[in-house]
Amino acid sequence: MMKFSYEERLEAVLNIKEKHMSIKAAATKLGCNYEHLRRWLKRYEQFGIAGLILESRTYSGEFKQHVVEYMHENHLSAFKTAVLFGLPSDGPLGKWNKLYIEEGPQALYKNARGQLNPMPSDKPKKEKVNKKSEISKETEHDLIAENERLRMENAYLKKLNALVQERIARENGKK
Repeated sequence: MMKFSYEERLEAVLNIKEKHMSIKAAATKLGCNYEHLRRWLKRYEQFGIAGLILESRTYSGEFKQHVVEYMHENHLSAFKTAVLFGLPSDGPLGKWNKLYIEEGPQALYKNARGQLNPMPSDKPKKEKVNKKSEISKETEHDLIAENERLRMENAYLKKLNALVQERIARENGKK
């Protein structure tokens, strides 16, 4: 991905805001992707000139959890949430969301090396392995029973359909 300086991003955004240039035209002029420019524009609208300063930062697990839960509670897209919270892009948010859904909020407290950062004391720690095994143990019997019930229902409906077709054929033959 090509990097653009702060000045280039600012010029592109100002071309849109002040010179009323279209996003596509400004993107073509700068030689960047339309989506990048759209993101810069949204960040500019939300945070002003400071929103165009893209810096890599490290986020706490508490912040990640708050952002993901806010996105879910308010039914926002990753893009809108990233703009709202001043994230440089929605890429990390997609990863956080996937971790949150697959492994729970505690997964967001792991640092880049996979070590756990301490969770806030007001929230109990959850163990991923136990939770998944409890779910599978609790639901396994129910799923097997449901599967058997559906198979019986399917067999019954097939037999009923065969009987109905046989009756229709019989009645058509009498007339």
